[in-house]
Amino acid sequence: MQRTIDNSLPFGLYRGAEQIGFARVVTDYATFAWLADVFVLNEFRGRGLAKWLIEVVVNHPDLQGLRVWVLGTKDAHKLYRRFGFSELKTPEFWMERLDPTA
Repeated sequence: MQRTIDNSLPFGLYRGAEQIGFARVVTDYATFAWLADVFVLNEFRGRGLAKWLIEVVVNHPDLQGLRVWVLGTKDAHKLYRRFGFSELKTPEFWMERLDPTA
């Protein structure tokens, strides 16, 4: 996990010293950003914290003017649509390479 944070732009959500949420952006700071590992602990959900966290992320000054943002989500499509995300316009252009042993 530390390696992923070291090679990303991380965002933490805290209540005092307790971390209650997280997000990170993998980016070249010029054209592309991948929003990853977004979470808010269960007991803090339903308070608008995820919305606020995503708002902070997409409005970060170092992430303005990028041509494309991507993310993967299992069940938070409605949340991300509020911030301009949508299903892939050209999914036929995208490929993935998975390593089940990694």
